[in-house]
Amino acid sequence: MKRVIAIAMQKGGVGKTTTAVNLAASLAATRRRVLLIDIDPQGNTTMGSGVDKSQLERSTCEVLLGECQLTDALIPIELGNGAGFTLLPANQDLTAAEVRLLTLAIGRETKLRQALAPKRNEFDLVLIDCPPALNMLTVNALVAADSVLIPMQCEYYALEGLSALLSTVEQIRAAVNPQLSIEGVLRTMFDPRNNLANEVSAQLIAHFGDKVFRTVIPRNIRLAEAPSFGKPALFHDKESRGALAYLALAGEMIRREEESTGMVRGITPLAAGNTAATAAHAQPVPAPPPPMPPAPAAAPATETVPPADAAPATDAAAGQAPERTTTSVEVPAMTPAVSSVRHTS
Repeated sequence: MKRVIAIAMQKGGVGKTTTAVNLAASLAATRRRVLLIDIDPQGNTTMGSGVDKSQLERSTCEVLLGECQLTDALIPIELGNGAGFTLLPANQDLTAAEVRLLTLAIGRETKLRQALAPKRNEFDLVLIDCPPALNMLTVNALVAADSVLIPMQCEYYALEGLSALLSTVEQIRAAVNPQLSIEGVLRTMFDPRNNLANEVSAQLIAHFGDKVFRTVIPRNIRLAEAPSFGKPALFHDKESRGALAYLALAGEMIRREEESTGMVRGITPLAAGNTAATAAHAQPVPAPPPPMPPAPAAAPATETVPPADAAPATDAAAGQAPERTTTSVEVPAMTPAVSSVRHTS
């Protein structure tokens, strides 16, 4: 995949950190090499990954200020069964780093991109968890990123935050990073019994089309309690609805990437017992039988009856799912008010 994705949203409490940690774990479970960068001074991503933020010797702060190399601050996170990802941790020291960045006259918005450049190609995917504010730290993440994944709670205030974020994305495109795109809008903490949630969801689909992920993250207690155990929900309770939803999101992102590039890489199952299925190869196609000789002219016409055990002919392509087409969607201006809602199925 070789991409950098910033997980950003101006409003707090919409599931940015939950998405960052659980998406990194789900992608790591498919044997992707994932780097998770915590650029939020709260350090919740660091704690949710099982790392004590108060005991850090090097963090994102030192990397942004050029006091250490990115490699020196990385921490491997082992999740079991051979899966895991790499973490660039953060803590409250990052607030001081932001203040010092603001004093720089040149290049303050490109510090993260410059620090990430030597190690970028060593990972299949880099996820950046941004703070809930459009500050210099978020700008650094957006400048370093190829795309933005937007967690979105289907409520009115989240719509206002989305409008502000899209305005910032447009400004960064024009000034520093013209390749920056919208990875997708992810509906989080979704309750289908809530009429407002359904109305906002319909408005998001009307504005963004295919950019809205089909996967919806439900409200789930396992997602909320997993950080207290210092592990993602997938390795806290793999059967929970929240863990399964983030696995589905990882699969949807991988399929989108394969459809856009035309390159297919299988999703390696985490369970060791399933590895035998990947060893099977296509069997060689047997040579067609020789043609039957023509019947004698004098023979009476008879009806040909197929043998009783003959299987009916089937269309080899009948069992295949229809090919999904991906349409490029321009990002329009977002109206914060929930009005003129069109319900979609």
